[in-house]
Amino acid sequence: MVTFFEASLDTISVHHVGNQSQGEMYALSPQPLELKDDVIGPLLLQYFLKPFEKANEVYHLMHSSDDLALNEIHHFTTDVFDDKTKFHEASEQIAKHLYASSTHPNIKGGELYVVYFNKVQIEGELLDAIGIFKSENKETYLKVYPDQGGFSVDYEQDAININKLDKGVLIFNVEKENGYKVVVVDKATGGQDAAVYWKDEFLQLKIRNDSFNQTSNALGVYKNFVTNKLDEEFEMTKADKIDLLNRSMKYFKEKETFDIDEFAEEVISNPEAIESFKNFKSSYEEEFDTRINDTFEISDNAVKKQAKVYKSILKLDKNFHIYIHGNKDLIERGFDDGKAMNYYKVFFNQEA
Repeated sequence: MVTFFEASLDTISVHHVGNQSQGEMYALSPQPLELKDDVIGPLLLQYFLKPFEKANEVYHLMHSSDDLALNEIHHFTTDVFDDKTKFHEASEQIAKHLYASSTHPNIKGGELYVVYFNKVQIEGELLDAIGIFKSENKETYLKVYPDQGGFSVDYEQDAININKLDKGVLIFNVEKENGYKVVVVDKATGGQDAAVYWKDEFLQLKIRNDSFNQTSNALGVYKNFVTNKLDEEFEMTKADKIDLLNRSMKYFKEKETFDIDEFAEEVISNPEAIESFKNFKSSYEEEFDTRINDTFEISDNAVKKQAKVYKSILKLDKNFHIYIHGNKDLIERGFDDGKAMNYYKVFFNQEA
């Protein structure tokens, strides 16, 4: 979704932000960073932008009061998009805002990079973007170099691995009134309580309800319904559940558009189970304040992502795993009185 073949790094400012609950402070640079080495620029582009190539979810900046003007990041980035001469001043304000958001004791201090990019592509559109990145985890690197006809080994501590971006966000100069288009990377550390600060407290993001999100939510809700809800109302074997999950994935892979009535008829079939699913979906929408439309275009990327967590494995004690991919009528469940154990009978034509 995000590509950077034509992107260039315009301006970068670097600051350090500590954890105020640990008594750490922040340190601000007096001016933007001057890149003197022609190699550094491309390396920084790779470090900052490559992780976003796999980012499918698009967010918007928001505020709980519904007044975007109260979102600090929206305010600072708008200042820069309107007048690029305010870039460094805005980067300082962003660093102070991050410091104010870093109150959980498990949040690590680190360098904060604020970057202005030209011609970053998102959804086929070349746009200017402001990137905000934080490096929290450092590594030690060995350096081997020729020395007097042989080799010597040295090391560098507290170095940054350019293939491991800890936290980052790209804010694109489009859809200002809706909170801009935003994509985010967050390799959370420090536990769940510490993890929410980047997206929820510092940035204040709300996911855009597009086809990717609609598809992900629909598949996720259905998986939870089959896995956790059906047992309460119907007598289901695990093989039956796997079959229902396989049928739903088949539907999403073969169709271009989701229609809830068509899906319910083709996949669930049972009228009582259909009504139960629709009620389950409504409860989810109300609880999480997220609308899943009755019809929407299916996102192939979302289907591929969800397919990784859709399990078609029937685990039997610690002895056997049965992978169920097709017709569930070819597997039968029973009970052996002599052994006092359950069993499955599997029908097939030939071994592979």
